[in-house]
Parts: sequence; C-alpha cells; structure tokens
Amino acid sequence: MNEFEQNVQSKRNDLIDSGVAFVVSFLFFAALFTVGTIISVVGS
Repeated sequence: MNEFEQNVQSKRNDLIDSGVAFVVSFLFFAALFTVGTIISVVGS
C-alpha cells in the first residue's frame, strides 16, 4: 500500500469542491459582466 493513500488529509469529495469552485468563479465573472453592462448602459 502506498503511504500517500493511507495519509489522507481531506476525505471530502473532489466533485463537491470542483462544483463549489466552478460556481464561485462563475458568479465572480457574472458580477464583473453585470457591472460592466451597467456602466455601459449608464454611460451611453
């Protein structure tokens, strides 16, 4: 058995972490897009 496999630091599912990271990054870019759109509309 491999020592790396026995000494697991985090037992959480990688799929959950990946999903959370995707949602957070998506919301960040959506917020940037929204702010840019608002500035564009107000400026015109």
